[in-house]
Formats: sequence, structure tokens, C-alpha cells
Amino acid sequence: MIALREAWQAGLFHRGNWFPNIVAGAIVGVVALPLAMAFAIASGAKPEQGLYTAIVAGLLVSACGGSRVQIAGPTGAFIVILSGITAKHGIDGLQIATLMAGLILLAMGLARLGSVIRFIPAPVIVGFTAGIGVIIFVGQWRDFFGLPAVAGEHFHEKLWHLLQVFPQLHVATTAIAVLSLLLVVGAPRVHWLRRIPGPLLALVAATAIQAVFRFEGVATIGSAFGGLPRGLPGLSLPEVTLARVIELAGPAFTIAMLGAIESLLSAVVADGMAGTRHDSNQELMGQGLANVVAPLFGGFAATGAIARTATNIRNGGNSPLAGITHAVTLVLVVLFLAPLAANVPLAALAAILFVVAYNMSELRHFARMVRRAPRADVAILLITFSLTVLTDLVVAVNIGVILAMLQFLRRMSVSVEVSRQDAPDLEHELSRDGGTPPGLPPGVLVYGIDGPFFFGAVENFERALIQTHTDPRVLLIRLRRVPFMDMTGLQTLDEVIGKLRERGVAVVLCEANARVRQKLMRAGVLAALGEANYQDTLAAAAERCAQLAREQ
Repeated sequence: MIALREAWQAGLFHRGNWFPNIVAGAIVGVVALPLAMAFAIASGAKPEQGLYTAIVAGLLVSACGGSRVQIAGPTGAFIVILSGITAKHGIDGLQIATLMAGLILLAMGLARLGSVIRFIPAPVIVGFTAGIGVIIFVGQWRDFFGLPAVAGEHFHEKLWHLLQVFPQLHVATTAIAVLSLLLVVGAPRVHWLRRIPGPLLALVAATAIQAVFRFEGVATIGSAFGGLPRGLPGLSLPEVTLARVIELAGPAFTIAMLGAIESLLSAVVADGMAGTRHDSNQELMGQGLANVVAPLFGGFAATGAIARTATNIRNGGNSPLAGITHAVTLVLVVLFLAPLAANVPLAALAAILFVVAYNMSELRHFARMVRRAPRADVAILLITFSLTVLTDLVVAVNIGVILAMLQFLRRMSVSVEVSRQDAPDLEHELSRDGGTPPGLPPGVLVYGIDGPFFFGAVENFERALIQTHTDPRVLLIRLRRVPFMDMTGLQTLDEVIGKLRERGVAVVLCEANARVRQKLMRAGVLAALGEANYQDTLAAAAERCAQLAREQ
């Protein structure tokens, strides 16, 4: 109960903080109601399962997460992944994958990998979230326009089939959907409606219209799912077998990674809005616990929800009490208002998801990044976006991260400089440091490496040595500006030393930091070089070079 304990120590449970947190939690619960049902239906689950997920995850993350103000539940980012898992493995498979993902998140938190997740490059994150937004938008056309079911495994196939059946749209369904969309978008701009959440207003208005007029052919929660059951689910364990665990390992890892990214992004946004500081590792453990427990009570994957967390903060929430109140509000809805959900049109939920998809796509940010980012980053952004839409989110993220890593390595290798240093500069440096310039005799060359000496920088080093044209008698390599070496760099350095010694060129190394020197020692480079041919200071190395030059 880390979040609860820290809030208690900060004095946030004093009576003066109760009212604003209870009000904020109730408002967030109202906002979460239509979203939870919409996300569940879009993920291939029943609407009540979205509510169960929001209740369990909201309660556990608020109590055990790493942020005081985080609100958790089902989110739009999961829709593409979860709907694919449900279609292939059924709802039981989705719940098993969620449970496994929760265990992975717990392990990541215990291994203190919270800070590592944040290193995923911005073009990759923006690319796949925009792609998810496009998929959600097109995926809701059927419910929004009342279109017949279409086949197609891939996005472009579904899009083409939807365009073919578009003339068969249902007029009443489309009218309710358009009205709902206008209410979701327009309510915050009307002064006297500003305090009513747009999704709730759209849900109530559309439900009331359908309950009164009973338009034929308009799909509702009642006609599609039989309504919402009144009451809370009992504990139910999914049937877990070794074969299913192996089969669902990939989807579980995808859920865990996406959940970790979104929850930590939400926590960072919350820190900026509320002036707090979250614990990323504890946040992963809280999310992991929520995803382990939610499937046991009929739920599925959940993570930190940026929009609901922001709503919580804007309405005065500053402690876990708000998140707990949000969960209690949804419990009361399930217990007392469930029968009213039978008339909720699926078109209204589709309209809400239209807005969610637009917000996820971050269209302005996407366009600004395309215009202003470096060309390589723009290419990574567009490739990740295209692969998310046309192939698979997992493929898109993996390839996006790999491309970003390769681009980073390219930039790092270019930034590493291997330069020849002239005798006057060295003598000036020795004089400035208080040493006595020994004077380098003819035949001694000095090279300095500036930057990490890793496999990407090896080519620069070898090219610099080739440009000497004639072999010197002694080669001095300065390592003062080398922060680290990898195995490829160590192996290359050892090979270069061996080849130069075969040609009669003596090699001296100097000024490595403690970590680089330890690696040189462990790799056997210093043993092959000779103890006297490594010196800690430039002055000692210059004296050694002069001695070797006299001996030859």
C-alpha cells in the first residue's frame, strides 16, 4: 500500500482533503462509465467486464501504485491488441494473457526496470499511438453507421469492405451517433453544460432517445449483450494449462509492454499537472497486481488512463482517495443502475470512441513532428505508423525501436572522433598541467579518441590509423575522453596492437578511466601490451614513448 502510506505521511488524508477528493473521484467514475463499456465492447468483451476492470484496477492501482493521483482502467490503446487476442483465443485466452502480463509487470517492477521503459523514442510512441487511433476510428464505423458485419483479417481489407457496404448505413443509428458525437465534442464549449462530462451527456441523451422512440434496427447493449447484470462478479479462475501459457506468451508480453509504457506516460503527465513525483518501479508493481487480480473477477487488461487521471487532477484530486472513490462510484452504478443500460445504443459508444481515437492520434503533434523533426526520426515515425495500421502493433513497435537504435548508433559512431595530436599542442598541454615537456622525438605519433569506443566507432579508429601512410616507431593512444568500451572495441584495439607490433611499431596507451582500464585488464589487452606500455598520465606516457624511440 505504498501510495496510501505516502499520502498519509503527506497529510493528504486530513478531513479537509476528503471532500475535494471524493468529488473528483465521483466525477472520474462518471466519466469512466461510458468509456469502460465502450473499450470492453471494442476489445471483444462484454460491457460489464469493462466496468469490472475499471473497479478492480482503479482500486488496486490507487492503493498500491507509484502515483497518488493515477486512475487506472481499460484504455483505448489496448483495443487493437485485446480484440485480436479475443478473436483468436476467446475471452478466456484474453484473461489468461492479462494475468500473465500482470506477472510480467510485477517482475519488471521488482527488477527496477521502470526507468528503462521511458527510453523508448518519441517517434516510435507517437507513431504507434497514432496508428492505434486510426484503427479504432475505422473499427467503429460499423456501430456508428449501423453497417452490416464485414470480413477481413487485415486493416486494408476491412476498410475496403466497409467502404463497399457504406451505402447500406442505417439512418436512425447514424443520426443517434452524430448527435452523440456533437454532444461529446460540443458540451465542454457550452457554458451551462461545461461541468457535465461530454461522454456521460451523450450516453444519457442517446439512451433516453432510444428508450422513448424505440427505433427499429438500432443496436443496443440489451439487443447485443442482453443488458448489464446487476451485482458484482465472484472469484473465478480461468483454466490455465501449459499449452495455453506457451501459446499466449507473446500476447502477454505485448500487453505488459504497452501497459508499462502507457501507465508511466500517464504518471509523468500527472507529475507535471499535480507537481508530484511518482515511483516508476512501484507503479509497474501496482499495475502488475491490478492485471493479476482483474481477470479473477471477470475483467481484462488495464493500465493508467491519461484522460481520466487528468480529469481527476483538474477536479481537485490529490490523493488515492479519489481513485478509490472512482471505483466505489462504478460499484454503485453496477448495483443500482445496471437495468438502465439495456437501452444504451452502441452508436453512442462508437461516437465516444471516435473522440478517443482522435485524441490518441495527436494529429497536430504528429504533423508538427513530420514537419520539424530530423529526417531519420520522421522516417521512423512514418514506418512505425504504417506498420501499426497495415500489419501489427507488435511488429511496428519492434521494428520502430530497432530502427531508432540503429539510428542512435549511427549518430554515436559519427560523433566519435579519432584525431592526430601534434607535438606543440601536447607540449602546451603538459606545460599547462605543470609538467616538464620531455619533447617527442621524430617517429612518435599521438592519437586521441574522443567518445565511446564501441563497435560502431571501430571503423573511424581503423580509418584514422590507415591515414598515417607510413608506420611510426611509436604510437601513443590517449583514452582520456573514452567513457566506455565494449567487447568489439576491446577486440579491435587488441588486434591493432598485435598487427602494429608485428610491423615493429610499439604502442603505448594512457589516461583510461578506472572502468575502461578494468575492462582492458580483464580482456587481456594490458597483458599483451606490456605493463610499462600503459601509463595513467600523459607526462609518463610521453617519457615512455621517448624511451621506446631511443631503443629502436
